[in-house]
Amino acid sequence: MTATNIKRKTPYPTDCTFTPQDWNVLINYWYPVAESAQVSDQPLAVTLLDVALVVYRAKGKAVVARDLCIHRGTPLSMGWVEDDNIVCPYHGFSYSADGQCVSIPAHPEAKISPRLCLTVYPVVERYGLVWTTLAGESDHVPPFPIWGNEDYSSFLAPTIDINGSAGRQIEGFVDVAHFAWVHTATFADRNNAFVPSYKVSRTPQGIHTDYLSTVSNYPKGMADPSPAAFKWLREYDIYPPLCARLIVHFPEGKQLWILNAASPISARKTRLFCPIAQNFDKTLSVEDACAFNLKIFNEDREMVENQKPEELPLDLRAEAHIMADKTSIAYRKLLKEMGLGKSYTS
Repeated sequence: MTATNIKRKTPYPTDCTFTPQDWNVLINYWYPVAESAQVSDQPLAVTLLDVALVVYRAKGKAVVARDLCIHRGTPLSMGWVEDDNIVCPYHGFSYSADGQCVSIPAHPEAKISPRLCLTVYPVVERYGLVWTTLAGESDHVPPFPIWGNEDYSSFLAPTIDINGSAGRQIEGFVDVAHFAWVHTATFADRNNAFVPSYKVSRTPQGIHTDYLSTVSNYPKGMADPSPAAFKWLREYDIYPPLCARLIVHFPEGKQLWILNAASPISARKTRLFCPIAQNFDKTLSVEDACAFNLKIFNEDREMVENQKPEELPLDLRAEAHIMADKTSIAYRKLLKEMGLGKSYTS
């Protein structure tokens, strides 16, 4: 076994909330674990798929490793970064950014075995977020090409924690029938609940849906300048297992892009990261935009946290379906094809 393999090998967690089958599928994909702006030389503790991780910066680059000193099992997030090495607070062991132990203060002259190393993971910083994978190889971070475009305002919506499954959250994000019932305080209308027929297609990356309706995307209380007969196009793309992108087409070529990136802390706890970009209302304060989107997120969060079963059932016989559920049905079928269990605990 090479040193690289030692660093990449992560055992199935003790008391894991995912089945071994589901966990071994999910670890092969990329997830955000922190906002880039929050990652510094002060170690940050995060959890992904029931695995405790530590995130920090060394030489300006984000590092993600298991939050575990291999000497006596102390969380490295309790320690600090010194000379770009993370230091364990218990016995002072220091590890470089590649995971190799470089200092044992109790035996400063001893030769350090190359096997004395942390489990470290690949890292990509994109859209203001730090992404990682527990077992995946190549970079499979979902595309959000408009981020940073000079014609758009790009910002991160507030990160929120949801006491519910990531699969339920993703399905709620792409659900077009809930607008009139869940989002009446923010943008939708109880008197406009009709869901027109729409098409769902499979793509090389996942699922695509074009949804045309008369449901406006302007906030409640704001004048809606769109023509009376205007049809709002919402383009949904699902990047399985746990990411989805929405592009809302406003009148006059205006667009709103939202990346819904669900990070599964555990089977029933999700951290939602959400990069947003828009090419209109550039004078609108980021604070106001974040406040509006936070209201929408919390409306959805209340639903997800109270759904039963908490799991997203991949057996289509487990729940009733209507025509408006085409996207979620396609999503469940795709997750099942990926090898997740019938009662996938997302």
